[in-house]
Amino acid sequence: MSELPSAVSVRESGTGTPLVLLHAFPLNASMWSSQLDALPGLTGDEARVLAPDQRGFGGTGLGADEPSLDLVADDLALLLDAAGIERAVVGGLSMGGYVALAFARRHPGRLSGLLLANTRATADTDAARANRERIAAAVTARDSVQLLLDEQVAAGQLGPDSQHLVERVQAMVAAAPPAAVAWAQRAMAARPDALDVLAALRVPVAIVAGAQDALVAPEEAELMVRARPGAELTVLPGVGHLSALEAPEAFDAAVRTLLARVAAG
Repeated sequence: MSELPSAVSVRESGTGTPLVLLHAFPLNASMWSSQLDALPGLTGDEARVLAPDQRGFGGTGLGADEPSLDLVADDLALLLDAAGIERAVVGGLSMGGYVALAFARRHPGRLSGLLLANTRATADTDAARANRERIAAAVTARDSVQLLLDEQVAAGQLGPDSQHLVERVQAMVAAAPPAAVAWAQRAMAARPDALDVLAALRVPVAIVAGAQDALVAPEEAELMVRARPGAELTVLPGVGHLSALEAPEAFDAAVRTLLARVAAG
């Protein structure tokens, strides 16, 4: 494994079962503010929630490595080492889900549970990879993430009932460094199919989908459930791509159910 980037930013709250939450592209760990408040429980002993900024985003440095989600997964293993955590429930939304699956492939013994939200286990199509390269090249050439603001937020990250969140999401997108955006796009484009990884897991798995997700169709969640029949699927009505922001209470309920399954062994 490579070393962690020189600067690493992690938000943490609570005690109890370790739960790592991995943010969506091109956001940062601040998207988990509601979960950091709610999931530890009233007494603070339900979960120890850690929300790291992934490479290049928020307060974490990008480093000089070539783009690879495997490196981001290894970052998480090193982060757990630094926090004194042997095993954790790992959850990711969108790109965070890709990283969570990479972690499951590379460090399966360190998982106590897996949460996959608004994500897919299949690899990109040729068209999707070409589009990621188009975006990576454009933001690099322009040294600006305006393209993401013009295309992605408007393209349906949020469901029809969550337009009040547009300014918050836009602020996170605008804060993303162009170099990190390009690096992450190329890392996501190179990720392999992970349905076999999901099928091989022997820990509790929860899958959350938004019924109105225009970026990752709910059918992708159904495909993951077919690969891992024991997974618990929650489809949130009226919710788009950012379920943890759009429907935090329903999202947190799915997480608590997963934590209870993990605690029950």
